[in-house]
Amino acid sequence: MNMSNSLFESELIRLAAPDPDIDAEIESRWTHNPEYLHLLGAEPARPLASIQIKKQHEEAQKDKDQFHFAIRTRADDRLVGFIQSRYIEWANGVVTIAMGIGDESDRNHGYGTQALALVMRCVFAELNLYRMTATVPGYNQGAIRFFERAGFSIEVRKRQAIHRYEQRWDMLMLGLLREEWKAESGE
Repeated sequence: MNMSNSLFESELIRLAAPDPDIDAEIESRWTHNPEYLHLLGAEPARPLASIQIKKQHEEAQKDKDQFHFAIRTRADDRLVGFIQSRYIEWANGVVTIAMGIGDESDRNHGYGTQALALVMRCVFAELNLYRMTATVPGYNQGAIRFFERAGFSIEVRKRQAIHRYEQRWDMLMLGLLREEWKAESGE
């Protein structure tokens, strides 16, 4: 598979391999927004320099148990986010996904919805995996609703696992099985 070409397209976006030379500076800017980083998970908000982002991309390309896609608008090829399939357990058919839309002004335009639909089709129909998991902090109600609309169910609640915004929050794991995806998508 040639990772430099567009991998998948939908009406609004295309998924492609990240371009470390171009994307690292944009992603670095996103990491300087602690609110964005807090939406992604429980890790401390830590700004990264573009050289650090570039190094992460280079390391990710070597890992055969993950796929990292840049989410780009079809209209102007602008980087708006990322979606990753990582921690693939090939023997069990299990994958964990993570995604983020970088700038607040790019959220709620359907980019994430279309990116998730493309990755679900890849994971379930092309890679023939059985189960997809997403981990979401309890304070990120938008992400919880997003995954539930896509057919995911809350399966695990790690009670008060995160301390943020001067209070304790649950960490939620949401899951989707291939047959649930098939029923939801009509595939």
